[in-house]
Amino acid sequence: MVLALKDKWIWDSWYVQDGDFWHCFYLQAPKSIGDPELRHWNVSYGHATSRDLVNWDHLGTCFAPAESPAWDDYTTWTGSVVKGNDGSWHLFYTGTSRADEGKHQKLGHAVSSDLHSWKRVGSGLVLDRDDRYEEYQSGRWHDRTFRDPWVIRDPDSDGWLMYFTARDARVSGRLDAGAIGFATSDDLYHWELQDPIYTGGFGELEVPQVFEHDGRWYCLFCTAARFWSEEARDRIGTPMTGTHYLTGDGPRGPWRVAPGPMLDGAEPANRYAARIVEAGGKMKLMGFLMDDPETGLFQGVIDNPADVIATQDGRLTLAETG
Repeated sequence: MVLALKDKWIWDSWYVQDGDFWHCFYLQAPKSIGDPELRHWNVSYGHATSRDLVNWDHLGTCFAPAESPAWDDYTTWTGSVVKGNDGSWHLFYTGTSRADEGKHQKLGHAVSSDLHSWKRVGSGLVLDRDDRYEEYQSGRWHDRTFRDPWVIRDPDSDGWLMYFTARDARVSGRLDAGAIGFATSDDLYHWELQDPIYTGGFGELEVPQVFEHDGRWYCLFCTAARFWSEEARDRIGTPMTGTHYLTGDGPRGPWRVAPGPMLDGAEPANRYAARIVEAGGKMKLMGFLMDDPETGLFQGVIDNPADVIATQDGRLTLAETG
């Protein structure tokens, strides 16, 4: 348990390297609220640094919901950080408002010179859905899914690419509408929403992470067993909760669900919202631990890095499982 706080639960996290240091940003909530399920509505960002991804120095809270009224005055959820051509660090994040009871997720943007003190760009709001992306419908889902932005440089231009968790409004099947949303930008400040780069197989594909390794493209995602469609069962196997991935011909795809077994899954759930970090020429999987299998209590800590290997045919697998 390399990332843990005595007085706070920790869950989704993302990482960026600056010189000799890794910076980890994570969602946190005080344990004083009692029920860990309430953590989503009592959230802020914590920040920690490490040289080795094992020993961490916690630097405290670095970002939180805005003062009311604002589009992000209720929650600031999962995001990503990149360094722009202007030398500034850019945070892209998920926000919701108290006015709509947190049901309409939108995407925000903040900047920093030191990776700790973040300032919203204008109101912070940078991207909202259009008719291609599903709106909140009472009785279908509990909210509008439009969250978890992951931003990378476009390897084919001077621009930028954003991937995010969404649902495709043009798909009627509830467990087939889960999508990886997509947007493009020339400068990180102005974004153009595009068609989803992938739809199908699941009701929800959370916390996407797109990266290239040894000439192959991957899109990591996490999901729960209850979100699997029959298509996913046929492709991967027994439904589990955890982390799996898509494989693609390039950053724009086409993308397809990798065959089973699931990269890192269990039922009941174990590790979730994992990221792959490349360090020292090796891929490391880092995610938070959910309920303790013995006590049933939510753990809320980030687990030790797990080595990931890519087989000759491009399949990802945890090193201990071969």
